[in-house]
Amino acid sequence: MSPKTIIAPSVLSADFSRLGEEVEAVCRAGADWIHLDVMDGHFVPNITFGPPVIKAIRNRTDKVFDCHLMIEPVDGFLGAFADAGCDIVTVHAEATTHLDRSLQAIRDLGCKAGVSLNPSTPENVIEYVLDRLDLVLLMTVNPGFGGQAFIPAVVDKVARIKAMIGNRPIVIEIDGGVTPETAPLVSRAGADILVAGSAIFKGGADAYAGNIAALRHASDSATRPLVQNER
Repeated sequence: MSPKTIIAPSVLSADFSRLGEEVEAVCRAGADWIHLDVMDGHFVPNITFGPPVIKAIRNRTDKVFDCHLMIEPVDGFLGAFADAGCDIVTVHAEATTHLDRSLQAIRDLGCKAGVSLNPSTPENVIEYVLDRLDLVLLMTVNPGFGGQAFIPAVVDKVARIKAMIGNRPIVIEIDGGVTPETAPLVSRAGADILVAGSAIFKGGADAYAGNIAALRHASDSATRPLVQNER
């Protein structure tokens, strides 16, 4: 059986007035990573939070802090996010002029390096930085707001990037419109990590475990090999 899908709840959909408690609750409910959507009101039309907020909740869990920087410029802020406790730092290819330099800077800070692509950005922009990467994050909505509808055209892009990666130790993450209905589509195409906000945080803390389990089951069921009696 294939390894289970990594579920990374996006705290963008959490109750910001009690963010630390929300992180603890979603971790108890089965989250594998915590996804941190950082927006600047410039690269994307919204503003969320920065390093001080991340640092304030870092002691609430030892789960991986998966930081998605939707900011431009980005290079001057990488150190602050590493210092705040981020384990993975992902930058947008569209937001940095020197992508190779940005990725190397992230690794020099002791973090894993990721690159994100908007839905309309072709995958060939990362062809020459694959050996700098630990993670590729594919946006399945246009970045900037939670609760948007999934863009189906990105599914084929997942498969193309999976083929491009080959046997390199790079994981593929999906962010945007992830639900139990859309999760199987990207998982079959090669996704390893699912970011979900409203699909996990809806219904309050008592619903988090069920919401995470539904996503994981939908994804893992789509990729597990058939046993004899299922053929």
